[in-house]
Amino acid sequence: MSDLAFITIADASRLIHARKLSPVELTKALLARIAALDGIYHAYIAVTAEVALAQAKAAEAEIAAGTGPMHGVPYALKDIFDVAGTATTCHSKLRMNHRASADAAVVTRLRQAGAVLLGKLALHEFATGGPTRELPWPAALNPWDLDLHPGGSSSGSAVAVATGMAPGALGTDTGGSVRNPATCCGVIGMKPTYGAVSRTGVFPLSFSLDHVGPLTRTVEDNAMLLGAIAGHDPADRSGARGALPDCLADLHSGVKGLRIGVVAHFYMEDAIGAPEQVAAIAEAADCCAGSAPRCGRSAWRR
Repeated sequence: MSDLAFITIADASRLIHARKLSPVELTKALLARIAALDGIYHAYIAVTAEVALAQAKAAEAEIAAGTGPMHGVPYALKDIFDVAGTATTCHSKLRMNHRASADAAVVTRLRQAGAVLLGKLALHEFATGGPTRELPWPAALNPWDLDLHPGGSSSGSAVAVATGMAPGALGTDTGGSVRNPATCCGVIGMKPTYGAVSRTGVFPLSFSLDHVGPLTRTVEDNAMLLGAIAGHDPADRSGARGALPDCLADLHSGVKGLRIGVVAHFYMEDAIGAPEQVAAIAEAADCCAGSAPRCGRSAWRR
């Protein structure tokens, strides 16, 4: 169980396609880990064990050369995405008895891709504010220190990925709600270009600002999950119409030629960061600019 808990999406995909790893074996290992750990970290609102095992068995029976990278790979959803026949609670008492009539567009894409749904994840109520003691389920806790904030609003998504209770998860980002929990929990969070991923079937916070984004443990995994969910949706009026570039094409091309903005006042004026964190950010920025004497992956592993 421990070995499979932290397997990457990329490695799981390769092993599944080579028939060296069973989607059922992987799913059972992750469900066992959820049962063992989630009572501590509260990442999940609902675990869809029966659905997950059924989808894993179907994926195992359908493994073929033409299946995509998410085939047989488990994932989890912030409980703001509709799954037909399942509650979309938004972590609120007001929606405890809600039942979705159809899948969100991204859920349909992942189902068609052969991905395996482990369950629905905790968030800040209606994806805004912060965790409170009045929620119907416990708030997710930071996996590195239970007394620290896990970030939000996609808190459960980041906690599930960081603790090995899911190799990837979907969250939503309006003002940082994927990126903030990714930062707090030490995982990779992506806010895609506006409209690149459909929001059909996702409970809205601010229609003109909402984004659906993946959370994973590696950049490669993030690109794979984004590639599986992105694309035009005629039901999303603000959805992008152009074809999505191959997210993996330039994965190892480096950052030369890119411009990266560093909003220094966030951690040097608004809320003073710890000296070692400020120094690590400066070193990473210098590395990207090519001026650091020692540029390498170590700068990003602080």
